[in-house]
Amino acid sequence: MAKLINLEVFQRFFKSGQVGGFLLLLCVAISLLIANTASKDSFEAFLQINLGYGAINYSIIAWINDALMAIFFLLVGLEIKRELVEGELSSVKSAALPVIAALGGMLVPALIYFLFNVGTETVSGWGIPMATDIAFALAIIAMLGKNVPTSLKIFLAALAIVDDLGAILVIAIFYTSQIHFEYLAMAAGILALLALLNYFGVKNLIFYLIPGVFLWYFIHHSGIHATIAGVLLAFTIPTNQTDVLSPLEKLEHLLTTPVNYLIMPIFALANTNITFQKEMISGLVSPLGLGIILGLFAGKTIGVTFFSWLAVKLKWAELPSGAGWKHILGLGMLAGIGFTMSIFISLLSFSDELHISEAKFAILAASIISGLVGFVFLKRIK
Repeated sequence: MAKLINLEVFQRFFKSGQVGGFLLLLCVAISLLIANTASKDSFEAFLQINLGYGAINYSIIAWINDALMAIFFLLVGLEIKRELVEGELSSVKSAALPVIAALGGMLVPALIYFLFNVGTETVSGWGIPMATDIAFALAIIAMLGKNVPTSLKIFLAALAIVDDLGAILVIAIFYTSQIHFEYLAMAAGILALLALLNYFGVKNLIFYLIPGVFLWYFIHHSGIHATIAGVLLAFTIPTNQTDVLSPLEKLEHLLTTPVNYLIMPIFALANTNITFQKEMISGLVSPLGLGIILGLFAGKTIGVTFFSWLAVKLKWAELPSGAGWKHILGLGMLAGIGFTMSIFISLLSFSDELHISEAKFAILAASIISGLVGFVFLKRIK
């Protein structure tokens, strides 16, 4: 019975994601349109308006990227935990595959970028093609509907979240100028409290969500990307293997619709505002542009597919149920949708505005190529 509830919740999540995916892409188009019209400056000024009070006073864009996206990561974390406990990732071999695939999807793109840019002033951007944009990748695979097995969607969600956690660690270690360890210590204390609540069987969600807000606040002030708070909180919320609706499943029911229809589209609207410049075209064939495009599209495809094959060949892992190697290849293509985290890393990598603009355009081009080719490839698999 628990398995049935598990499958129904997950199918509902991705069914709503089909409509949410179209809404997400619509917001991408609107954002690009605004960024290339006279409304650009007004929109950017609007995103910089501060909201809040005292120590909790951030710009609208910061609330979107750090707070709303933490809720998105909370939802994905809930799904991953439930699958680890009772679903497609509940065995060691099935759980190992997305971790190993994500590792390949980070190392190979970084190597490709480095080889193109070694000895140049843009070599510091090696972290740009490492990240998969979980929101856009899941939206694309959701639009495929029944063309791909549900297990593959779970696999992509797990791979993308491991990938993003890896990117967050890269940012924390290599791209963060200062980490405030006192805030990290307070975040660790909150996390320990949440773990204790789970251990002693506390099931009222309010006792997790209120400390979760403090967890987000402390991580946000530590210098590490605040969205990781959502994942950490998700892994402390209790679930079960019975037919009784668990706190985790209840929270997932509550979050699915607002995340798909509100949070993800708002995020796309605020973050796709790339203003096109003529220098960006030539930048696509520069070492910077080629490193990003080939790193994201070719590097992700090769890294995810090869590391998955190696893991299965060595009997460290097994393929998702109902999925074949063509599915893994297509999923590797979708993993090349870098976008948000890649753009964020590019802002940390360069101080020159032209390099930042060229990087953004290359990320957009690579993400469009990866999304379109991956979608068409998976759509044609019989």
